[in-house]
Amino acid sequence: MTTMTEASVREFKMPDVGEGLTEAEILKWYVQVGDKVTDGQVVCEVETAKAAVELPIPYDGVVRELRFPEGTTVDVGMSIIAVDVSGGEAPAVVAEPEAVAPVAEEEAEPQKRQPVLVGYGVAASSTKRRPRKGPEVTVSAAAQAVQSELNGHGTGATTAAPVKERPLAKPPVRKLAKDLGVDLATVTPSGPDGIITREDVHAAVAPAEPVTEVPTAPAPAVVPVPAYDTARETRIPVKGVRKATAQAMIGSAFTAPHVTEFVTVDVTRTMKLVEELKQDKEFQGLRVNPLLLIAKAILVAIRRNPDINASWDEAAQEIVLKHYVNLGIAAATPRGLIVPNIKDAQSKTLPQLSEALGDLVTTAREGKTSPAAMQGGTITITNVGVFGVDTGTPILNPGESAILAVGAIKLQPWVHKGKIKPRQVTTLALSFDHRLVDGELGSKFLADVAAILEQPKRLMTWA
Repeated sequence: MTTMTEASVREFKMPDVGEGLTEAEILKWYVQVGDKVTDGQVVCEVETAKAAVELPIPYDGVVRELRFPEGTTVDVGMSIIAVDVSGGEAPAVVAEPEAVAPVAEEEAEPQKRQPVLVGYGVAASSTKRRPRKGPEVTVSAAAQAVQSELNGHGTGATTAAPVKERPLAKPPVRKLAKDLGVDLATVTPSGPDGIITREDVHAAVAPAEPVTEVPTAPAPAVVPVPAYDTARETRIPVKGVRKATAQAMIGSAFTAPHVTEFVTVDVTRTMKLVEELKQDKEFQGLRVNPLLLIAKAILVAIRRNPDINASWDEAAQEIVLKHYVNLGIAAATPRGLIVPNIKDAQSKTLPQLSEALGDLVTTAREGKTSPAAMQGGTITITNVGVFGVDTGTPILNPGESAILAVGAIKLQPWVHKGKIKPRQVTTLALSFDHRLVDGELGSKFLADVAAILEQPKRLMTWA
């Protein structure tokens, strides 16, 4: 295996493709050793805690090595591919990514161009590597071994103190430890590769239980745990989007006091308007469905009740009123539930909103939603009706004040103009953060959305 020390070799490092992400899994390589690449060419697809993202290379050259195989989780800042930018041909030897150690930070040539991705070009000081598995000697152990050898030879020379390694923990865990006054150096890690988890921090502050002497009893017989039956069970590692979604939902459910209100509404006129818009030349080639009019109804209701569009700033103890609407649309994808949002949706016309919805849904289904598209949402729609469900009690997205669940639209008997007739009916469920939204505001907002869907002409008079 050749050593990448030539000045012509550029190391492309795993960028931070989101805000504060620490790692990503390499899903697929689009190039192989010996392939020529050009500036901006996508070389691989990675999955972060937010989405799958394609990474373009920022220079021309020939691929010399792929540092990691597909399926490997790589820390942000580590070299993932080496490219010879001298214009020469690549060596015939195929590199073995799993056996290659990451190139040291000081050996990599600094980037001199503008980054092509959000967060590209991670500062050297922010890169933290996990300890390697195996019998390798750690830095601190090696330093102690040298110290012992020197002392054993009686040199009498003054030696430096052993190097103290920084405990491994992710930023949220470090913040938790700081808030609880726990020194991470005193915490025993239980996570993979020696990473300290939230449970480890809580265990460090839990009071020790008093030791009570009990009579010695014979130890119970150890019952062997049966092996996991692969024919009857399948185990799927929780990571990437699914792991991030689970953590976000737990944080939201136990942070924001949820209140959910329901209303059942006759949407027959809205369904007729959908059919009319499908025939309108202005909407040719665009996605027109009930979700479009529901989204527009929410934007109009926000204009009438602007305080619903807010967030809670815990650190500053302030309510932040948003004068823009980044409308989130919950989308089920093979990688899990994601919520991309339409930026500045309040300023879009109905055709523009239709186009934005179409692009959002298509991108999500293809698994190409970028992390930026899922950040900064202010209010969300989740359409559970597509699964035939009447409605549900949705959980807020972190940082948002409200989420509207739309149930299935079904033909039901309904009293219309004093007579029982079959009408198209649905049930809406609005969950909101009761710190921000009281019962009056939440009820007015939900009633306005329902009124617009019952009489969609209000879109023209209220907008």
